[in-house]
Amino acid sequence: MASKIHASSGIKGRSRLSLFVVIGLCCFFYLLGVWQRSGFGKGDNYAIEINKQQANCNEVSPSLDFESHHNYVAPVHSSEEPKSKVFKPCDVKYTDYTPCQEQDRAMKFPREDMVYRERHCPPQNEKLQCLIPAPNGYTSPFAWPKSRDYVYYSNVPFKSLAVEKAVQNWVQFEGNVFKFPGGGTMFPQGADAYIDELASVIPIADGSIRTALDTGCGVASWGAYMLKRKVLTMSFAPRDNHEAQVQFALERGVPAIIAVLGSIQLPYPSRAFDMAQCSRCLIPWTANDGTYLMEVDRVLRPGGYWVLSGPPINWKTYYKTWKRSKEDLKAEQSRIEELAESLCWEKKYEKGDVAIWQKKVNDKSCARKSDNFCQSSDDGDVWYKKMETCITPFPEVKSSDEVAGGELSKFPARLFDVPPRVRSGDVPGVTTESYEEDNKLWKKRVTNYKRINRLLGSPRYRNIMDMNAGLGGFAAALDSSKLWVMNVVPTIADNTLGVVFERGLIGIYHDW
Repeated sequence: MASKIHASSGIKGRSRLSLFVVIGLCCFFYLLGVWQRSGFGKGDNYAIEINKQQANCNEVSPSLDFESHHNYVAPVHSSEEPKSKVFKPCDVKYTDYTPCQEQDRAMKFPREDMVYRERHCPPQNEKLQCLIPAPNGYTSPFAWPKSRDYVYYSNVPFKSLAVEKAVQNWVQFEGNVFKFPGGGTMFPQGADAYIDELASVIPIADGSIRTALDTGCGVASWGAYMLKRKVLTMSFAPRDNHEAQVQFALERGVPAIIAVLGSIQLPYPSRAFDMAQCSRCLIPWTANDGTYLMEVDRVLRPGGYWVLSGPPINWKTYYKTWKRSKEDLKAEQSRIEELAESLCWEKKYEKGDVAIWQKKVNDKSCARKSDNFCQSSDDGDVWYKKMETCITPFPEVKSSDEVAGGELSKFPARLFDVPPRVRSGDVPGVTTESYEEDNKLWKKRVTNYKRINRLLGSPRYRNIMDMNAGLGGFAAALDSSKLWVMNVVPTIADNTLGVVFERGLIGIYHDW
């Protein structure tokens, strides 16, 4: 009975407490409301302002802009895949087609100064819009160095040279291949023996000579065997009655282009080559007041060498074979000697069929008799420009032993040394720092290329074209005895081809 009384008393105590809490809260909120209404609180001010805005909700402010501020692009709903343009194969008659070197078009131009053998491109409406087919039975070329000596007949199906030049060891036809014994008109016993003779005068072995020019190259055997000496030779010959001689060179894996010393300048910058040679190239060096020899001088580096083997050298022995008079040949050689002296060349050697001159390193050590100097200061403005009968001046020097245009390191050091044109600031926008950064960038890129294509740098690829070569960073990073790169500098790009040659690489200007 006592426990029930205690329980009832506890419940009543809690009820009274709850009642007091509720009454307290009611009083608090009542007083709070009175305070806000009295003006001391801000609640009514907010409420009044909101009510005013709601009252004017139908009035639109003239400053508001409800136009969309992005362009609407309608979604494309198509189930078809985008179609790529497909070029059809050309007719088989175009198998040996070379743009701007069509025989029918060439014959419409004058033969004077070999104009008809120069580039003559078709108008836009006559350009081919099809893919040139390979010769029937075309086979992947032999890998280098075997390709130097053998080419599949099916790849270059022209036998005329094998017949016409049989006794001179240019090329022989055997079974299903052409064989190249390495001979030439002036070196029928082989290019190696001929180069050994040149090397007795010219420092070919120590890396001083890296780039060479062969004017009138035939099938480019001299350039092919110079590769063994780590010299890159740019060979050229016209597309004439000697069918496919440049194509033979390319199939062999040797750098070559279709070109001629005619009426327009060669597509190379000034001071590009360490040496040049003419081995019975039949270029009339004394014609047009020596214009052709002046053009060779333009592209020859100070300190470089020029080799002449063939007429008129050794005329006393060959005048009957050449069917020319002694007086005529003697006068021609005398005129060449005079021109060489006016170009500041010094004769270093003449024995048998070979004569060698060296261009002096600057003009302080030679007394020129001519003041007929070229006026143009842009050494890259040569694309389709008329060849001038004038002497390209040496770059200025401060001392008699300074190399005009800058001294080059021996190869392979010159491949990554800062080129003189960069050091002197001759290339706008290119500094020593940007040049070195470009080298680093291309080394990374080529490393990545080789991860993707593991055959890069192997005998699978013999020649590669860089269509926008810049400073030659790609070719330098890829440098390998197994391949060579044709560095093309477009005529609309910055003129950097001189830098490419100073690195010991080869290239050409071109207008794509």
